[in-house]
Amino acid sequence: MIGHSPAQASSTSERIRRTVALLSRRGFALAPDRLGNLCLGGPVSEGDVRWAVAATPDLTLSYDLVVQRADGARAAGIRSRAADHERDASPYMEMTVAFVRTLVAFAPFIRSVSIAGSLASGGFRESDDVDLNLIVDDGRRHLAYVAVNVLGLLHALRHRAKPVDDLTRRPIAPRLMTANLILERSQCQPLVRLDEDMAFEMLMSQPVFGHEVFNEAVDANPALLEHFPQLAYKSAPRLLDASARGLRLPPWLYPRLLDGAARRIGRAAWHYMQWTRRNRPEALARVAFVRATMRPYTLFDEREAT
Repeated sequence: MIGHSPAQASSTSERIRRTVALLSRRGFALAPDRLGNLCLGGPVSEGDVRWAVAATPDLTLSYDLVVQRADGARAAGIRSRAADHERDASPYMEMTVAFVRTLVAFAPFIRSVSIAGSLASGGFRESDDVDLNLIVDDGRRHLAYVAVNVLGLLHALRHRAKPVDDLTRRPIAPRLMTANLILERSQCQPLVRLDEDMAFEMLMSQPVFGHEVFNEAVDANPALLEHFPQLAYKSAPRLLDASARGLRLPPWLYPRLLDGAARRIGRAAWHYMQWTRRNRPEALARVAFVRATMRPYTLFDEREAT
C-alpha cells in the first residue's frame, strides 16, 4: 500500500497546477485526459482537470492542451510536435528496440534500458534523436556511454539521410541514439534525488530491456511513489522478449579497469561535440538545460568527482 503523501494531500487543483508546471519545465504539455492520468499524487479524471483549469487563474486550454497562461504562445508548437509524433514515432520505436537488442548483446554490463525523451513523452519528430536511460553494473558508466555512442554512430551511418536540427547535426552521421541518463545499480540503492522531476523521469521512461532491474530501482526508492503512485503499476508493452535477445558477450570481457579509459575517450568525444556546437547558442543552451535536470548523475561535468 502507498502511504499518505504530500502530493496526494494537496488539493486536486494544486496537484494539476504543479503537474502543468513540471511539464512546462520540460518544454511540453498534455491534453486533459492524459494530464489526468499522469497527475502528481495519482490519476484524476478528465473532468477534474477541466474543472481545475477553469478554477485556476494561471492555467488555460490552448489547442486542447493544458498550459500555463504564460506558455500559451508555445501551445501551437507543442500541438505540432504531437501531430508529428503520431506520424514519425512508430518506425523509430521499432528501430530503437532493434538497436537495444544489439546494444545489450554487445554490452552485457547494461542491465536495463528505457526509452526516454520526446519518443517516450509523445512529442517526437523525425529530426529528434532517441534518448535512452540505462542502469548498468557498478564501475561501468563510462563504458556504457562509449558503447551507446560507438554503436549509435555505426547505426546512424545507415541513416545519414535522416532529417536533423541543431541538436542532432553531426559531422559524420546524424545524432540518433543518445545516452540520456546512466545510473549504476548501487546509485539506485537509493537514489540521491527523490524529487518530483526524477520521479517523473522514471514515470515517463519506457523500459524495453531489464524491466525487473527498473522495478528494483523503483522498489528501492518508495519516496518516488509519493510523487507519482502510478510508478507502482507501470507496464512495459515494448519489452524485448527474453527468447529474442540473442547471444550476449560474456561480462568478463569488460573489467572495471576499462572504465577509466572509457571515461577519457568519452570526455574527449563530449568536448568535441560541444565544440562543433560553438556557433549554435540555442543548441548549447538546450544541452545545458537537459544536463542540469540530470544532476548529480551527468557524465563529464565539472562537478563530477575525479
